[in-house]
Amino acid sequence: MKFDSRIPSGPIQEKWDKCRFDMKLVNPANKRKYTIIVVGTGLAGGAAAATLAELGYNVKCFSYHDSPRRAHSIAAQGGINAAKNYQNDGDSIYRLFYDTVKGGDFRAREANVYRLAQISVNIIDQCVAQGVPFAREYGGLLANRSFGGAQVSRTFYARGQTGQQLLLGAYQALERQIDAGKVQMFTRTEMLDLIVVNGQARGIVTRNLIDGRIEVHFGDAVCLGTGGYGNVFYLSTNAKNSNATAIWRAYKRGAAFANPCFTQIHPTCIPVSGDYQSKLTLMSESLRNDGRIWVPLRKGDKRAPNQIPEAERDYYLERRYPSFGNLVPRDVASRAAKAVCDEGRGVGETGLGVYLDFGDAIRRLGAQPISERYGNLFEMYDRITGEDPYKVPMRIFPAIHYTMGGLWVDYRLQSTVPGLFVLGEANFSDHGANRLGASALMQGLADGYFVIPYTIGDYLASNKFDKVGADTPEAVEALDNVRNSNKKLLSIKGKRTVDSFHKELGKYMWDYCGMGRNEKGLTQALGKIAELREEYWKNVNVLGENAEINQSLEKAARVADFLELGELMCLDALERRESCGGHFREEWQTPEGEAMRDDEQFSHAAAWEFTGVGKRPIRHTEQLTFEYVHPSQRSYK
Repeated sequence: MKFDSRIPSGPIQEKWDKCRFDMKLVNPANKRKYTIIVVGTGLAGGAAAATLAELGYNVKCFSYHDSPRRAHSIAAQGGINAAKNYQNDGDSIYRLFYDTVKGGDFRAREANVYRLAQISVNIIDQCVAQGVPFAREYGGLLANRSFGGAQVSRTFYARGQTGQQLLLGAYQALERQIDAGKVQMFTRTEMLDLIVVNGQARGIVTRNLIDGRIEVHFGDAVCLGTGGYGNVFYLSTNAKNSNATAIWRAYKRGAAFANPCFTQIHPTCIPVSGDYQSKLTLMSESLRNDGRIWVPLRKGDKRAPNQIPEAERDYYLERRYPSFGNLVPRDVASRAAKAVCDEGRGVGETGLGVYLDFGDAIRRLGAQPISERYGNLFEMYDRITGEDPYKVPMRIFPAIHYTMGGLWVDYRLQSTVPGLFVLGEANFSDHGANRLGASALMQGLADGYFVIPYTIGDYLASNKFDKVGADTPEAVEALDNVRNSNKKLLSIKGKRTVDSFHKELGKYMWDYCGMGRNEKGLTQALGKIAELREEYWKNVNVLGENAEINQSLEKAARVADFLELGELMCLDALERRESCGGHFREEWQTPEGEAMRDDEQFSHAAAWEFTGVGKRPIRHTEQLTFEYVHPSQRSYK
């Protein structure tokens, strides 16, 4: 397996311009000769499909939802970063680049991150032109707010529903191309395998989720914008149907999987309330702008929050990190919350919670400005918990959220399978070991609107494509592989439900590969998950038949992939003998409990090559070099 990151030479400020100039172009009249498959309709996939079609390519777009606008990008709340410096508070492209590299604990490619910062300024203009209703200042200029990991205000937002508004912009652009006949849209259709012909990605195998039909679709290139794999933990802030199947099946066809253990714990989530829950609810990080986080000073203090006087409260983030306070990055805030709860100072019935208190802000600003900024978030919290955040503090606790790992891609977003491009959260490229808040929307739109339209053209112009069809041997094999897998799942007729296996896997992942990880626990997890995977294929009970709507079969295939992915995540975490960002190996921490990297041994991306189910994959590395932001111990004090 060859790894060539294809990072252009020259100063970092000129790399993307040089790359674009060096790439081959496709004549506008020739673009209609090519077909591109796009899987996923979130910000990355939807933006890519719309833009590629606008350029003249024929696009086949796939979504397992009934509408492209239901993609999980809709759930993003707080905002999108861009280095516009509208606040005149010292921001710049370089500062956004610096904050992102530092926030990722120096485990991302500098070139990719700088390009992301450059493109960020164009994204806002694009979205405003589409009619995205960003919040505005009194004078009409776009408003900004702060987010964790930065000391400037660079986050553009639409109340607490930024992802929804951005997705509607991409959705309108996509629908325009569907109406024009340039995009063929396949809803309620799930990708189940990748077709690789002569070493090139040439198509996908899908299942129609309404009638169970297994079909093949062909193109000259394939783009995956299918999101992350946080649901391997069972309880996460992801939508219940979010899954890893597309990227996992691509991994099994030769696409390297990079840094799978880099998962993000979000510090601002409504705590778990019972075993009946199937997912968790995120409270936007933007709330940390005006909300203050605290716990009682005294261990075991179970008084109502409004009965605890100021002198008996510990605003622990403000105490430990005075420069950033409540706006430290997500990994730092999450570990700090875990630490005070481990001390016995957590709040709520379970003791697994901390307070996010708006009392000071309401007294300072009044309730109306707070409602204008966060009103829909307050309403959502009230509906879920029955508690009014205007009157009592919110209770929050860390939860699995985003995944920084994903399929390995080069600077041009191409995986180790030629012709397979991976966008947004599905790839590994831009966030290192910890994503700063409001950067997921930025990356998804940068990849879809501004990167892939250039880079995929160079690939198409540089290659010749043989005709492929349903009788191509690789397509027949992939089709049979999917049919046989579904048939096997339906034939087991065991005694355990799919969800029971998923819950057990999630418990192992959270206990051994969650906020804290160590060699003993990861080794145990590898053994337990392997046993669970073997039992799954002997004892799972999948209801129904294939030739019908069958959500039990959908879940069963996804959980089978999660079981294999969970093993890889634990193996990756075991092999990375350092702490960095969201990957916290308890053996490697500073005396203050902060993550301690080992730059000499692990300043690289780990990319895994599939060798077979149950067999140890091969670990490759891509060395990371830092010419502009030199690695140092992260400090937010």
